[in-house]
Amino acid sequence: MPPAADNPLLPEHFARVDESPDTGFYTEARLVTHIDDAAIEAARSFYTAILPPGGHVLDLMSSWVSHLPEGLYAGVTGLGMNMAELEENPLLTARVVQDLNANPTLPFEKGTFDGAVVTVSVQYLTSPVDVFREVGRVLKPGAPFALTYSNRMFPTKAVAIWRGLGDREHADLIGLYFRLSGAFGPSRAYDLSPNPGASDPLYAVVAEALTPPA
Repeated sequence: MPPAADNPLLPEHFARVDESPDTGFYTEARLVTHIDDAAIEAARSFYTAILPPGGHVLDLMSSWVSHLPEGLYAGVTGLGMNMAELEENPLLTARVVQDLNANPTLPFEKGTFDGAVVTVSVQYLTSPVDVFREVGRVLKPGAPFALTYSNRMFPTKAVAIWRGLGDREHADLIGLYFRLSGAFGPSRAYDLSPNPGASDPLYAVVAEALTPPA
């Protein structure tokens, strides 16, 4: 079925070089960071400014490092692909293993969280609009959903449309995901790159959840 008139996305945009189940790819724990220390600190500073202190944060596509400030939130729920990685993450107060590409439905009640993040992983989502819609459902109205990204990736698992775009176009693509989900207000893009040319670039796109339909 072709996309709706206001939806330019096609199934082939989400093809990957490696179409094997993601559960196999992520079976082995990878206790490494995917951006350098300066970019990590830029992400942490941004999340500190965007996410409400004292709230409950959803860390989607989480791992052994959340890139969130310590001691600022009432709870951090990590949803990722590998329990060994999640168990190594000291910031998490709850842990869920789920492959969002196989099942984008989040196992949480409506309006559970005060904020949500995805850190340098949005390029792996094969049904991003469905995931964004679900994030909007489990966020409280007005809560931020912040996504950060760099130019690093596992190229065999990144979707085709991401691989074919540059950094600026990636922000537009994430903004399109927000719009098509129907669950968020207007998105805003940021260049957070700490030391251009000397460290990993870092960018962010953020929008706030709308009141979900009854």
